[in-house]
Amino acid sequence: MKVDFDKVLELAKKYEPEMTKFLRDMIAIPSESCQEEKVILRIKEEMEKVGFHKVYIDPMGNIFGYIGHGKHVIAMDAHIDTVGIGNPENWKYDPYQGYEDDEIIIGRGSSDQEGGMASMVYAGKIIKELGLENDYTLVVVGSVQEEDCDGLCWQYIINEVKLKPEFVVITEPTDGKIYRGQRGRMEIKVTTQGISCHGSAPERGDNAIYKMANILTELRALHENLVDHDFLGKGSLTVSEIFHTSPSRCAVADSCWISIDRRLTVGETGEYAIQQIKNLPAVKAAKADVTMYKYERPSYTNLIYPTDCYFPTWLIEEEHPVCCTLVDTYKALFREDPKVDKWTFSTNGVSIMGRYGIPCVGFGPGHEDQAHAPNERTWKKELVNCAAVYAVIPTMYVTQYVDKMPVYTKNTVNNL
Repeated sequence: MKVDFDKVLELAKKYEPEMTKFLRDMIAIPSESCQEEKVILRIKEEMEKVGFHKVYIDPMGNIFGYIGHGKHVIAMDAHIDTVGIGNPENWKYDPYQGYEDDEIIIGRGSSDQEGGMASMVYAGKIIKELGLENDYTLVVVGSVQEEDCDGLCWQYIINEVKLKPEFVVITEPTDGKIYRGQRGRMEIKVTTQGISCHGSAPERGDNAIYKMANILTELRALHENLVDHDFLGKGSLTVSEIFHTSPSRCAVADSCWISIDRRLTVGETGEYAIQQIKNLPAVKAAKADVTMYKYERPSYTNLIYPTDCYFPTWLIEEEHPVCCTLVDTYKALFREDPKVDKWTFSTNGVSIMGRYGIPCVGFGPGHEDQAHAPNERTWKKELVNCAAVYAVIPTMYVTQYVDKMPVYTKNTVNNL
């Protein structure tokens, strides 16, 4: 099949007003994690309007739009939940009504990452209009709860919905680049125990906060000595929260616990990161308990799908057929070489490839530095460019690269 790349770009530009309106409609609907129902229904309406032949909402609340009936299943994913707005005083414009001019759209979720959904839906319209359907089935996924627990949605999709695509395009913001990996992460809890007593005679008790003090010092030193990787970068560790219990402000603390945000580079697993902390002299001396947090919050449909707060690293080679598919698509449309890079933050790829070995690659409208920021914005030009790229990817893959795909096994990243 010969693709008229100029026509694809022409149509993508033609649908800029529709994409813009759709995105602003989504932004106007508050959709924090576990509260996405109304925005899911708005997406369903748009998918049906542009001609997706099947639209399905699973029991967790994720939405799927299908284009084509071919044997090669390709998925594109946008999480459609957002974080909150933070301090409203930091916003120049209303975070839901937003702002629009000839170049940008401002509002919560514009970059992170409802813009990706707008571009994907109109890529489906371009595919239908230009007859680009081939021996593939494209599944456009609007996933929930990513901001709360990245990858949980795809654990459910793969295990329960049984959708196992040959690869997934993640449409998180990529600053106009193609991304091929990210560090993983995990949420760790360290707890010390003490014995309370009256604060006027602290020697009668055992202060759990003092036990934690030495642990904090050793954790800071551990961060400086974590594993590095030439592409994804260094593992990292930061103490993000601290809590305690005590009978009163006039008493010795009888327990103390901290939360650790641990970022994992290539070669670092959850077990490895936990054991590093357990091996610290201060942890051993305090007989501290080191565990992983669990996530058990119900989705907007009231479905609970418990998981450990462990989100594995993932990475594909620059020469991988999936990465090459996107690079060649970009070159064909824009007649220049793209920059290939990585995300700083975490995405649903932690499950798709990190847990299950299904190759992922990223290309999405918006910029990383807009994620979770006040006055979050995206660029209309990037919505258009991404819609064009998404429309061509499936045909480029089935005509150029499908026969070159390696057989991937679960969690291959730690063997790279």
